[in-house]
Amino acid sequence: MGSCAGERGRAERRPGLFLFLLPLFCPALGEQIRYRIPEEMPTGSVVGNLAKDLGFSVQELPTRKLRVSSEKPYFTVSAESGDLLVSSRLDREEICGKNPTCALEFEAVAENPLNFYHVHVEIEDINDHTPKFTQNSFELQISESAQPGTRFILEVAEDADIGLNSLQKYKLSLNPSFSLIIKEKQDGSKYPELALEKTLDREQQSYHRLVLTALDGGDPPLSGTTELRIQVTDANDNPPVFNQDVYRVSLPENVPPGTTVLQVSATDQDEGVNSEITYSFYRTGQIFGLNSKSGEITTQKKLDFEEIKEYSMVVEARDGGGLVAQCTVEVNIQDENDNSPEVTFHSLLEMILENAVPGTLIALIKIYDRDSEENGEVNCRLEGEIPFKIISSSKNSYKLVTDGTLDREQTPEYNVTITAIDRGKPPLSSSISVILHISDVNDNAPVFHQASYLVSVAENNPPGASIAQVSASDPDLGLNGQVFYSIVASDLEPLALASYVSVSAQSGVVFAQRAFDYELLRAFELTLQARDHGSPALSTNVSLRVLVSDRNDNAPWVLYPALGPDGSALFDMVPRAAEPGYMVTKVVAVDADSGHNAWLSYHVLQASEP
Repeated sequence: MGSCAGERGRAERRPGLFLFLLPLFCPALGEQIRYRIPEEMPTGSVVGNLAKDLGFSVQELPTRKLRVSSEKPYFTVSAESGDLLVSSRLDREEICGKNPTCALEFEAVAENPLNFYHVHVEIEDINDHTPKFTQNSFELQISESAQPGTRFILEVAEDADIGLNSLQKYKLSLNPSFSLIIKEKQDGSKYPELALEKTLDREQQSYHRLVLTALDGGDPPLSGTTELRIQVTDANDNPPVFNQDVYRVSLPENVPPGTTVLQVSATDQDEGVNSEITYSFYRTGQIFGLNSKSGEITTQKKLDFEEIKEYSMVVEARDGGGLVAQCTVEVNIQDENDNSPEVTFHSLLEMILENAVPGTLIALIKIYDRDSEENGEVNCRLEGEIPFKIISSSKNSYKLVTDGTLDREQTPEYNVTITAIDRGKPPLSSSISVILHISDVNDNAPVFHQASYLVSVAENNPPGASIAQVSASDPDLGLNGQVFYSIVASDLEPLALASYVSVSAQSGVVFAQRAFDYELLRAFELTLQARDHGSPALSTNVSLRVLVSDRNDNAPWVLYPALGPDGSALFDMVPRAAEPGYMVTKVVAVDADSGHNAWLSYHVLQASEP
């Protein structure tokens, strides 16, 4: 039931080791680890060493965390040895009913890295059920006029086991008047009929007690018994006769209660009261109703193919004189597409690294449809354009894997919807959605907001003053996105750098450590780095050029003429006959500043006659 279209993934294949169990030799297993065990093994019994069969070493077990992913906890994995252990009762009949083969299929999950391995455990039947009749005794009325060779359908026994362990034969206690005939139905099951060997005489013996025994084929065989109480009635010339020994009909499931199934019919050649026929069920549940006068059989409850696929009933026709005839009614239930596929997620990764490569396993998906044949065949698909895909893994199991590049900074999460559609007419579908969160990796270096920085600082700045700020951002999360700053290079002397500038690691503010002097230093260049806290860390550099501007902080001084002992200028002697405009001497002065701050003007502050 339930298959899904898609690319088929490769699974591990290793033979298992069956401890004290029947070995199952399966060369070229394909995709599954296979074991075979008997039902009803005690809790804690070893099925096989799953870790060894998967190729794991004992040293790997603590980190791989091998476990079982299953809807029902039939098995567990020993964390110490890697043995697959029975963890709850394995009742084959409860798990699989009468199916000829019974297997539990599930996934073993290993972490670090995440992977799934498909496990197939076949459950073998043991003879743990006794054939049982529904009642300890049954009443049967036979007319003394019944002819030898007349047959009567008897109660059947039920045995939950299968194969040789199931019910194989019936025995009847010795009685010269009766014998036992074993008949077989279309499904292979057996039922007993009582045959009359000689005419009965009510006046000689009005009551017979026989023991009917049902036996299975186990070793040793198990058996169950019921008492058959036969009452001999007065002569009634003609018993009722059904127009068919067996009635067979097919009926769609989900027909409403009151739907006619079929009508049985029996006739009696007698007249009067002895020809009046009443119909009744010899044995049945509460599913069907029977009109005692017309023989019409109708449904009383809704039928469900997924619960019961076939019904077998015995109908009796009794005339007014007490004679009885029997027929068998077999109703086959036809499946209809009345169950939508079921989709469930198992072992879903909570966070997916954004650098996960295509094909990374994300989750195990189980798809199940209770219907059969085309009604239970399922196709499934992912909705929308997303970087994921589903691939078939094993029967009813599929893997969700990455199918493209992930980028958390662009898409931090995906809403993934899986839709399963069966092939019924009309088809039924169901969907399930899950949000996949993408986790951050340090795949982005910090980025400065400017390609380079240029600042001007006036000389004589106070030490400790902020002269610039650089800024970078990182789109990663957490420590991967936290940025700190540092100076990694400069055209200043390495030993002098620390005495000139520093940068705040957190804010990127650049501080002057001393007052700049335009006359020693006019410009310098720094290389600053923004580095994140990822592992490994990523970084980016940027240049910062600092221009030192001049302030008028230097007075001019006279180089020539020379100064005398008293600090006055020593001028040349002026001839008495000198004409106006005669150059006495040339005055030379300098100023350490620049620009307007260094422009000089000369004035005669004092003059006197020689």
